[in-house]
Amino acid sequence: MESLVFAMNADNTVIDHARALLGTRLVGHDASVVITEVEAYAGVDDPASHAFTRTKRSEIMYGEPWRLYVYRIHTHFCANIVTGPTEQAAAVLIRAGRVVDGVRVAQERRGSVDDVQLARGPGNLTKALGINLDDLGTDLHDPTPVYLDAGVESIPDAGISAGPRVGVRLAAQRPWRFWITDDPTVSAYRRHPKA
Repeated sequence: MESLVFAMNADNTVIDHARALLGTRLVGHDASVVITEVEAYAGVDDPASHAFTRTKRSEIMYGEPWRLYVYRIHTHFCANIVTGPTEQAAAVLIRAGRVVDGVRVAQERRGSVDDVQLARGPGNLTKALGINLDDLGTDLHDPTPVYLDAGVESIPDAGISAGPRVGVRLAAQRPWRFWITDDPTVSAYRRHPKA
């Protein structure tokens, strides 16, 4: 069964894709989350995107959609879903989720934290799901080892909040961070000090 996300029209923007990913289940390495917070990055049209300038690191973003772009920041990994279109390099950063399967596995990976904090923040989310650089380029249609599940929680527009992206220096005011309103797993907003 194909996910509603995968069935979206190719003409949809990265913002459409970001909003549609809320409520989708991301499965990774014996645990899964319902995505509760995302940020949209418009690739070549977005100075805050890693793909604004084409580099070896961002090359995956210029390829086929529904691939996983994983990168390291400080001591953590972050996971983005490339949404395309090809050569546009648009992608959605998965910022937070609610662990719904494999809670014990996620707890072992994350240590002694409350369940709502297991996947709160992009580095915590990848750690809870066991996602690392080995998952770079994973086809999210393929049900192993990291994939988007076909099951989607329908989030009405009224249940989605929007605001500026966290910690970006450029294009900092774009309201391209989306989250499920009042969900306790959503991370705190922090503006970049040089924005």
